[in-house]
Amino acid sequence: MNIPPRRPILSRPPQPPRKPAPVLAPVPQAPSGAEGAVRLNKRMAELGLCSRREADDWIANGWVRVNGQVAGMGVKVGPDDRIDVDPAARGQQANQVTILLNKPMGFVSGQAEDGHQPAATLFTAGNRWRDDNARFFFHPSQLRGLAPAGRLDIDSIGLLVLTQDGRVARQLIGEDSTMEKEYLVRVSLGDLTTNVQAVFPPAQIARLRHGLSLDGQPLKPAQVDWQNPEQLRFVLTEGKKRQIRRMCELVGLKVVGLKRIRIGRVVLGNLPIGQWRYLGPHERF
Repeated sequence: MNIPPRRPILSRPPQPPRKPAPVLAPVPQAPSGAEGAVRLNKRMAELGLCSRREADDWIANGWVRVNGQVAGMGVKVGPDDRIDVDPAARGQQANQVTILLNKPMGFVSGQAEDGHQPAATLFTAGNRWRDDNARFFFHPSQLRGLAPAGRLDIDSIGLLVLTQDGRVARQLIGEDSTMEKEYLVRVSLGDLTTNVQAVFPPAQIARLRHGLSLDGQPLKPAQVDWQNPEQLRFVLTEGKKRQIRRMCELVGLKVVGLKRIRIGRVVLGNLPIGQWRYLGPHERF
């Protein structure tokens, strides 16, 4: 009986020693007293790259470099520091959507309150305006991070912007925003609901334009004109809570209807009430 020779056991060839992963040195912080030094997320927002919250996410993902080095959270930068953003962050940003909604009465702009539904619940495939020609496809993932860029009172209707894009939010409601917002406002004076213009003193219109204060602070100048005998047109560059209603109360008027028709260069147009459309790639506020 012939027994076949045993095959030699093949040993694994020796492997070269693994090189340790490179350690990226943190970006040195600008001295706290350095002139013009600010937190990196603030500088990125000021440059219009993204919102502060987006900046924090990008920094956490290692997508931001300062002077060629990966930045850490909380780093401060000076005006001469170079900030570079990884294309992965740009790709994520390109997929973010901005929604224009014609908000009906009875919906709140933000989180649900007092049993009233938030306007974002109207963002469904079935509520998309059939004349929307923006080349986007609705997907439930677009609800993630979608937030109102400004408020519209529960009793008001018209243009409401909801966005995933922090750049848009900062442009519309940032601390230094001067974005124009235009409203049509139907008013009454006491029991008088028709031909209010005929009896309302022109000096009070002048006060609406400039001269009123709310919450102890003077209001910025506004454009206020009669559109018809019962309706005023307001153009504001600020957005205090219930501002137009409170302004009107200070001069004896009562708001009986309020509709926002424009934000910056974007108009409500023929968008039906309760429906929405995408902000097109060609549109800018």
